Amino acid sequence: MNMRTCKLLFQGDSITDADRIREDPLDLGTGYPYYAAQLLRAQRPDVDFTFWNRGIGCDETQHLLARIEPDLIALQPDVVSLLIGINDTWHHADARDWMPLSVFEARYRQVLERIRNETKAKLMVIEQYLFPVPDKTYFAEDLAPKQACVRALAKEYADVFLPAHELAQQAARKHVLQGAVAVRRGVGRRAEVLYL
Repeated sequence: MNMRTCKLLFQGDSITDADRIREDPLDLGTGYPYYAAQLLRAQRPDVDFTFWNRGIGCDETQHLLARIEPDLIALQPDVVSLLIGINDTWHHADARDWMPLSVFEARYRQVLERIRNETKAKLMVIEQYLFPVPDKTYFAEDLAPKQACVRALAKEYADVFLPAHELAQQAARKHVLQGAVAVRRGVGRRAEVLYL
């Protein structure tokens, strides 16, 4: 029996990184990539998956751009799951020296253009999200416009968009851990629908 093959790359920041062991190129960490991979393998035993996690904690869009060749383009994945952008807000929050939206959009668009032009990958864009915590509510003044930007870019470039912020907010009203579960389930289900 010939099995289909699928190389799926999880790319992003610390939410994707999730304490992965970087010396092991196939380690998925302990976050949503690990759970999404388990879900996909269970639901599609007829597919021979290769999963990579190349998320790096603290990365902003500029850092992903700097490493996009070895950590994305060179891998030539069939599928890219992209979650990046929260640190473009978070790292500027203390002083409220927000990164201009035009800079954020230009960097994010460059990432998407490189994926479109230098791979044949299908693309799932996952909206950057923040769980509702009282000392971070002011992030919304910068985060909301950047999320709107990502939604607009996803319409232009992505095969699938996952509204992770909305999912996390809804689930977190019940319990913060349910927010994390909702995101990882959403990734797995949307990846299956889109790519398989």
